[in-house]
Amino acid sequence: MRSFKDFAEITQRDELLSQHTWLKVGGPAQFLVRPRTRDELVGVVVACHHEQIPVHVLGSGSNLLVRDEGVSGVVLHLNAAAHGALQIDGNRLRAGAGALLSHAISESVKAGLGGLDVLVGIPGTVGGALHGNAGGRSGDIGQFVRSVEVLTASGEQRTRHGEELSFSYRESSLNELILLEAEFELAPESHEAITHRMRKLWIMKKATQPLVFQSAGCIFKNPRGMSAGLLIDQAGLKGTRIGNAEISDRHANFIVTHSGATARDVLRLIDLARSKVAEQFGVELELEVQIW
Repeated sequence: MRSFKDFAEITQRDELLSQHTWLKVGGPAQFLVRPRTRDELVGVVVACHHEQIPVHVLGSGSNLLVRDEGVSGVVLHLNAAAHGALQIDGNRLRAGAGALLSHAISESVKAGLGGLDVLVGIPGTVGGALHGNAGGRSGDIGQFVRSVEVLTASGEQRTRHGEELSFSYRESSLNELILLEAEFELAPESHEAITHRMRKLWIMKKATQPLVFQSAGCIFKNPRGMSAGLLIDQAGLKGTRIGNAEISDRHANFIVTHSGATARDVLRLIDLARSKVAEQFGVELELEVQIW
């Protein structure tokens, strides 16, 4: 068995994670590791398991807030091409979990396959989207999944399908350390119909969300039958700024960061929104963004 030291060639020490997240805040990773192949990825995971080194997994960093203190242990950055391969066979799409969701959508549309297009405008990787069952009013990613290859914390590779897969609002049963690859079953449809639907969804998102700013998407899950953004807005917090972070004046469930912002600024806004909404409406907001 290889030790963690054997992977020095693909390891960086004290790499600032603010460079790898959409919010552009956060401290360093003790070790940032970029496996180039699946075998290398499995080797790193097995070594970390054997040596009891904590492991975090970083995709595109779009739904992530890293604290200013940074992260101890290993952060696996799955940005190599080997982790994001796409393959279409008939109405099935196989996608590496490291593939950008936007790339998976565009390739399926080119092939005349409808389904994933309802996720247009959602940032992140296929793996991150699967883990949190990304979606919107028009549908979520889980409804198209047929199987998922996963890697456990001990380095064991498995395939999950059928009753082993369950998806609900912003949650899935995929709780293994790493998602490797997924197969989706899509529906043949005319290119014109798909692009027309995508255009409508994109226009709606562009009109209501701060897409040009640094943000992590929606900060909170919508409480059942309610809108988190509307609750925060009704609490009078839209446009509120702490340090160099602010609750978006376009959509109150987004926090945007400006130059010089810190994770602490964002965390204080999160705490403020939760406390004000709980105080005024008796609703406990649940986080959608991950915090390391």
